[in-house]
Amino acid sequence: MNALTKTALAVTALGTTALMLGRPDAQAADHIDAPMAATDAAADISDFFAWHAGGDRLVAAIAFAGLDIPGSEGTYDSGTLYGIHVDNDGDNVADQTVWARFGQAPDGSWGVRLEGIPGGSEEVIGPVNTELDAGLGLRAFAGVRDDPFFFDLDGFQATLASATLSFDPDRDSFAATNVTMIIVEMSIDGVAAGSDSLALWATTSRKKENG
Repeated sequence: MNALTKTALAVTALGTTALMLGRPDAQAADHIDAPMAATDAAADISDFFAWHAGGDRLVAAIAFAGLDIPGSEGTYDSGTLYGIHVDNDGDNVADQTVWARFGQAPDGSWGVRLEGIPGGSEEVIGPVNTELDAGLGLRAFAGVRDDPFFFDLDGFQATLASATLSFDPDRDSFAATNVTMIIVEMSIDGVAAGSDSLALWATTSRKKENG
């Protein structure tokens, strides 16, 4: 886990996606790629979801490296920094941020480090594809999942070409594809700080190369 550094100085933003969350429930997805992220699977955010899980928990999930084949091991890159940001006072500045980064052990296995989970442990480190204890009853996960996004891409393209609605509600272009995900449970009281409206967004960034 020594490759899991705690800070990243001088980073280049690669992908961003955001949503507004009015308590208690909301979710959002965005399959539009930033130009730099389109060729960088580890930094390519395919979706960002957040929802009130009931009680005192808010769940946020970043999906990236989409359209992977079933049985894949996931896309992990120690040079990519993932951020889940929360604005709870309407000024478009993050008041809470969860940072995540992957690292590879000498035996080749991958792990994840998460920091800043509201209401949870200051730092969570563990292997990928494993449910991790994030402290005070909260959980975290990083690894492969079926792509939860449902969309008829063929119908969308046919609609654009013909100007006639051609969607099929039973056709999912993302069926049988995988994404790599980072999923974090947070204390909603710690995140919201008394606010009834939250803005959440996710970012990826990468260290700049010298020169």
